[in-house]
Amino acid sequence: MGTAVITGAGQGLGKATAIRLAADGHDVIAVDLDGEAAERTAAAVGGEARHCDVSDWDSVDAMAASIESCDALVNNAGIWHYHSLLDATPENVDSVIGVNVLGVLLCSRAFAPKMIAAGGGSIVNVSSAAAWTNSPGTGIYPATKAAVISLTKQMAIEWGEHLIRANAVGPGLVVTEGSSAKHSAEQRIERGKNIPVRRVGEPSDIADVISFLCSEDARYVTGQTLFVDGGITAGRAAI
Repeated sequence: MGTAVITGAGQGLGKATAIRLAADGHDVIAVDLDGEAAERTAAAVGGEARHCDVSDWDSVDAMAASIESCDALVNNAGIWHYHSLLDATPENVDSVIGVNVLGVLLCSRAFAPKMIAAGGGSIVNVSSAAAWTNSPGTGIYPATKAAVISLTKQMAIEWGEHLIRANAVGPGLVVTEGSSAKHSAEQRIERGKNIPVRRVGEPSDIADVISFLCSEDARYVTGQTLFVDGGITAGRAAI
């Protein structure tokens, strides 16, 4: 299956994706700003770990240089600072754009030449249902995830001739380690009532779709965004 590089792999969606792609037969390289978290994920899947700040050009270049080949790249690393646009600060805006947008670009640019040399590959960028369904108080975050969708299309157009496929997934409400404290069992049930499939998502729901996009089954799929959101982007559930 080749080598899969996953950013933000220390927990949540990234860790679930590492577990799924390893089960598919990929040699997984877990990348995270938290080096210890990356090590834990790598140990869990029998892979390797790398520490990297995806928003930093030099850090990304050094990380990519340490990896010989890459058949699948999952740009999962992402952050958010929820606030109104008027309450935004230079620090939180720069950091969210830096990780969510620049990070996707830098990692993709770093690994695309390796994919070209190998005759192709798959890039999966993690966007969000928030790119489609803006909400008050989410600040710059939805705009960065919309930018990921545009970047994905650009990659598909520029690198398609080299047999590199670029697609995006748009998770809806997914409970991970980072958000579980804010979602009790009762709150999950209540939130799920507004979702067409009547439940919030699990990390594995997203990882399974990423697995498909990295596989040969998706060989003719590129430039697309697949919202994995239980139907949130289709509209609210009937009450």
